[in-house]
Amino acid sequence: MAQLNSYLTFNGNCKDAMLFYKACLGGELELQTIADSPVGKRLPEKMKRCILHATLKSDTLVIMGSDMAPENLTKGNAFSMMLTFDSEEETRKAYADLSKDGQATHPLEKTFFGALFGHLTDKFGHQWMLCYSSEENKTLTVGCN
Repeated sequence: MAQLNSYLTFNGNCKDAMLFYKACLGGELELQTIADSPVGKRLPEKMKRCILHATLKSDTLVIMGSDMAPENLTKGNAFSMMLTFDSEEETRKAYADLSKDGQATHPLEKTFFGALFGHLTDKFGHQWMLCYSSEENKTLTVGCN
């Protein structure tokens, strides 16, 4: 079976973003700069500090990223990363951490479908949905369990 992972594109701030996500979500972070790759020799000096590939991994999470963006990178609003949690406390902490210096587009609150749900745009312009559903509500909250 295939596994779906998020791959985020940045415009020179991939390292900062991935360190931020690690601080918010935990996990092991691997960073490869352009200078440390075979293509590093061919690119201008100012690009060598940029990230060619980054991976943040934990038991339940894989987020990848790169500074290798097309010239006119445009952040889209038709994409959000969905995080589901095992506890309300964990959900509230991640929401507070990820929304720091970002924008809370939907406050973290109990919903009509029984889940704790929130939506935010982080300080790097990426959108996140966070959800927690208690055991008694799991049958009502498809996608949050």
